[in-house]
Amino acid sequence: MGERNSQGIVFKYTVSGFIVGLVTVLFVIIVDFLIKKISFSELIEIHKSNPVYIIIDLSPLVLAFYAYLVSKKYADTSSVLHASLKNEFDKTQKIFRFVEKIRLGNIDADYKVQDSDDVLGQSILDLRDNLKKNKIEEDNRRREDKQRNWIAEGLAMFGEILRKDTDNIQELSYNLISELVKYIKVNQGAFFIINDESLSDKHLEMTACYAYERRKFADKRVEWGEGILGACILEQETIYMTDVPKNYVNITSGLGQATPKFLLVVPLKINNEVYGVLEIGSFQQIEKYVIEFIEKVAESVASTISNVKINTRTAKLLKESQLQAETLASQEEQMRQNMEELQATQEEAARQSEKFITFTNAVNHTLIRAEYDSNGTLLYANTRFLKKLGYERNSEVEGQHISLFINEKDREWFDELWEGLAKGGKHFEGDMKHVTKQGRDLWTMSTYTCMRNDDGSVEKILFLAIDTTDQKKQSLDYQGQIQALNKSTIKVEFLPTGDLLECNQKFIDLMEFSLYELKEKTIFDFVDKSELNKLREFWDKIILGETWEGTLRQRTKEDKDIWVRVSLSAVKDMYDDISKIVYIGNDETKEKLMEIESRKQTELLKKQEEELRISRLDLRAQLKQAKDEIRQQFKEIERSKILHERTLEGALDSIITINHNGIIIFFNKAAEELWNVKKDSVLGRNVSKLFPDYDFSDEFINSFIDLNEDKVIGERKEVVIKDAKGNEKSVLFLISQAKVDDETTYTAFIQNISVDLF
Repeated sequence: MGERNSQGIVFKYTVSGFIVGLVTVLFVIIVDFLIKKISFSELIEIHKSNPVYIIIDLSPLVLAFYAYLVSKKYADTSSVLHASLKNEFDKTQKIFRFVEKIRLGNIDADYKVQDSDDVLGQSILDLRDNLKKNKIEEDNRRREDKQRNWIAEGLAMFGEILRKDTDNIQELSYNLISELVKYIKVNQGAFFIINDESLSDKHLEMTACYAYERRKFADKRVEWGEGILGACILEQETIYMTDVPKNYVNITSGLGQATPKFLLVVPLKINNEVYGVLEIGSFQQIEKYVIEFIEKVAESVASTISNVKINTRTAKLLKESQLQAETLASQEEQMRQNMEELQATQEEAARQSEKFITFTNAVNHTLIRAEYDSNGTLLYANTRFLKKLGYERNSEVEGQHISLFINEKDREWFDELWEGLAKGGKHFEGDMKHVTKQGRDLWTMSTYTCMRNDDGSVEKILFLAIDTTDQKKQSLDYQGQIQALNKSTIKVEFLPTGDLLECNQKFIDLMEFSLYELKEKTIFDFVDKSELNKLREFWDKIILGETWEGTLRQRTKEDKDIWVRVSLSAVKDMYDDISKIVYIGNDETKEKLMEIESRKQTELLKKQEEELRISRLDLRAQLKQAKDEIRQQFKEIERSKILHERTLEGALDSIITINHNGIIIFFNKAAEELWNVKKDSVLGRNVSKLFPDYDFSDEFINSFIDLNEDKVIGERKEVVIKDAKGNEKSVLFLISQAKVDDETTYTAFIQNISVDLF
């Protein structure tokens, strides 16, 4: 309540006290005159002689003074209370708006602490700071969790892709590069594999290209060491270019006509060996964690390509080796049978000369046959001999020395052999290489046998042979490939019982046993106990002829865990019985450990997610507690508001409050009496309802009623109003303004100064 209003209350109550005292004096005088019939002179004498009348005569002044003291105290108390209520109301409104902003998610909202006693405001500021800090930490955790989840999901997805189409490198390349481009959300990518089938023509071959969500024709060839791809392979390091020149891609890259701003080239490297490169082009910068993810994928791809090449080569060699072994076994058996028949025929020839011609013809049809004298001169050669050595007629070879058919490199050992035969030494059986007329090698399974005279001297030397050139070349090729296989893969041979038969050096190095120690072991001694039952189960199937492929967990001599990708195949002998089990493997320990580490990381992520969930629950509990405290504050504020409204309701002055639209929102009891209306009939109605016939020429009241006029604030003015019955009343009119944010209210304090003395 303002100072003028306080003075008005004091004045009103003082005047009222004076009037009451004056009425009392007049009442006493009238009673004396009318009832006691006392004259005026007697009345004066009574007043002089009786002190009570003096007190009554002074009662207007006494009551006026008493009324002044009481009204002054009431006015001072009311002013202090009104100021306190307004201050608390303003503070509460600011806190409410601040809390509401926080509730709506605006944690950057600001609030200025009113004073040192504003504990609630400071607590809410602390709560806002904690919420802001927690939000930043949570955003960081979410971003890191999202990246780790993204990497884990990507590795799992590409691991699944790498387990498919391993027999088709083109489809595998396309599936990998297309899914990689989509997953990391770049524009284009290419997949290059090193083609080293010919050492003289080693180059990079594009096996797949994917750009702008469509498959591209992959036929590009990049020469060895050329451009950025060649540099990446030679350095075996990832190359990331952030400012690619306009025409650089067309010259040195495999991505064709497009010119991305950022270029990433990652080698497909494992165990310091590069199998190709991944080339990624993007118009947006590639994040560091994405590059690390691509490098992990590249390592897995390199491992898969290595295994595919090794397994393909191993399977091919194993199959060819099995076929060659079966062919050689069959030929050996056939040769043995032929040689037995030949020996029997030779023994029988001495007794049955007639059968000799028949036998000779049969031999000429099936075997290469020639006869030499002890000096090595050719005496006779059959048709198969001529055909196999590239001659057309006997005249070309008869009379020629045997050295004509022997390679210079074999002369030393063959001359020694021939010298022994010429002296009647032991016959020779075995592989023999001859030289044809055209200079080509002819491999045979040969026999040189001495034919003696009656005196035991050497008459001539018989040469019989079977052409094994194709089989021998294949056998030599297989031996070379098997040697290469022994250098690149783990190879072990086991008996059907599981006992170790043979193994290569890679197996010895892997298991850390000596060869002598390994000879005492079985396959079941190398496998981890957790997989023994599985091994025994499929071992029974393998010795029945089935093939098994999979990963075995094994234990070295030092009791270390290793994981080997194993192919177990049965090898049969000529009788179709299982003679041995061939174990071909590749060490996958590094990949397995990476997989285990990946699982651990996934479990850690789950644990962190659970901790985050618990933290969220704690945060919600704190927020709920804060909301409860604020709700309690609102209740207290509402109580204070109700108390203040009730206090104003009992005020002697009429109080009217309107909003910025002129709608009445408060109308106390004194106002009801002043206008002779009920508050229910005016609350929510426009204030002009109280001034139906008012002359709007008065700027003071007009400013209060008219929404378009500026209110006359803080000025007390005497005006005349009419109540609902049309009675005119003089009042002192004071307008005050209250503004909270965008909401403005106007309050009129109206004091009735129309006093009826009688």
